[in-house]
Amino acid sequence: MRLNLLIWRQAGPQAPGKMVPYTAEDVSPDMSFLEMLDVVNEGLIRRGEDPISFDSDCREGICGMCSLMINGRAHGPGDGVATCQVHMRSFNDGDTIVIEPWRARAFPPVKDLVTDRAAMDRIIAAGGYISVSAGGAPDANAIPIPRDTVEKSMDAAACIQCGACVAQCKNASAALFTSAKLAHLNQLPQGQPERYRRVVRMVEQMDAEGFGSCSNEGECEAVCPKQIQMENIARMNREYIVAVAKK
Repeated sequence: MRLNLLIWRQAGPQAPGKMVPYTAEDVSPDMSFLEMLDVVNEGLIRRGEDPISFDSDCREGICGMCSLMINGRAHGPGDGVATCQVHMRSFNDGDTIVIEPWRARAFPPVKDLVTDRAAMDRIIAAGGYISVSAGGAPDANAIPIPRDTVEKSMDAAACIQCGACVAQCKNASAALFTSAKLAHLNQLPQGQPERYRRVVRMVEQMDAEGFGSCSNEGECEAVCPKQIQMENIARMNREYIVAVAKK
């Protein structure tokens, strides 16, 4: 296939950016989207040009590093997949593909398609953990947990912290991400002692980072590669109200 690409290029955080056209030649339908970009970069390097910077690591939809807006959709076409899991068979010969970075005030640009997503790490650091005394690991069956509770907690724990929910939301809200991290811990017995302190700290850190508010339009759930559900946001809001009332 021969594809026309429009890619955001930006030399640095303070440099002006612009959309630059490229042509991808001899693209195999079996290539992943990132492999296609690798081929484009190889051509740029051969011509002595600066290759396109983009994030990637595992390329298996696990790590959450890949982060591209493809034709206006976070992670591109397909449901329940990250950018690295998109294959070129999703496109047709001669297509024009627009490739942009995540755009949110809380994700400042670094270079080209790379943004700084450390704000999400700081939300986790504010309360996304369970405090325990050091010592030997407890028996896995010491605390019986109902199956439904385990399933809901594990569904929320599937979040890979990619930031697609933020990128797709018109408000750049991190509510789906934050609520998933809260739901993962707050539904388990081990998370109960710090439950309300955790929700206050993480929500307040989310606001401090400059993320927008949730307006319940569902773009986040639609593009989440792990299909995290919006019901977690409702649970987070209820727990936050209770936590503030307890102060």
